[in-house]
Amino acid sequence: MSVTSRYRESWEGFWSEAPHEQGAVFWDSEPMLTAGLHLAVFEPHLADFELPLLDLGCGNGTQTRFLSDRFTRVVGADLSAAAIERARQADPEGAAEYEVLDCAEKTEVEELHGKLGDTNLYMRGVLHQCDADDRQTLVDGIATLIGQRGRAFLVELSQDARPLLMDLAQRPEGPPPKLRPVLQHGIAPGEVADSAVPVYLSAAGLEVLASGELPLTTTEYTPEGTRVVLPSKWVVVARQR
Repeated sequence: MSVTSRYRESWEGFWSEAPHEQGAVFWDSEPMLTAGLHLAVFEPHLADFELPLLDLGCGNGTQTRFLSDRFTRVVGADLSAAAIERARQADPEGAAEYEVLDCAEKTEVEELHGKLGDTNLYMRGVLHQCDADDRQTLVDGIATLIGQRGRAFLVELSQDARPLLMDLAQRPEGPPPKLRPVLQHGIAPGEVADSAVPVYLSAAGLEVLASGELPLTTTEYTPEGTRVVLPSKWVVVARQR
């Protein structure tokens, strides 16, 4: 079985079994705590606001639907067909479009770019969950999707998040209920070193226009009742000129 096949199988299993309720998935936080915060730093860097916005790794579409209120055309894309089916079911009015996409597969990426043209792209927490062998090709795919006119906002857990997640996973009583299925399906968060991300971007022909740090809010709580918030780093990128 190939790396991508194993990765797809893990996500299909996860989304097939995940609860449907809003906030039941570890990272399915309220949009105002996630995409809303990110748009505040992303929008000032958009060169063409009228380009389609692609929500890459959209999952069940919670953030996609939020983004559809702010952009003319929004497309949610995910590796998992089960996730895309959930996203469509949760959007009966069709506020956004949804596509199954493996961004590490060049042919699929080129086909979607041919359909949409250049896009602005939003990606939250995908690279650190991706298999190591697919990370560069995924970032290469992002470069193809944004083309010459688009901009991408990428936010990933920082390497400082890993020990926090390990502490949660190794609690005497076991991982918290929303993190447990992530681990059970072999989806390992927090596996990308901070120093690796600029290398992937440069190799893909992307330049960093802006960068910073923001908290990444989850839907999980500690035994003391406080929300689990993880450190993350964000970048806005464009094709090198």
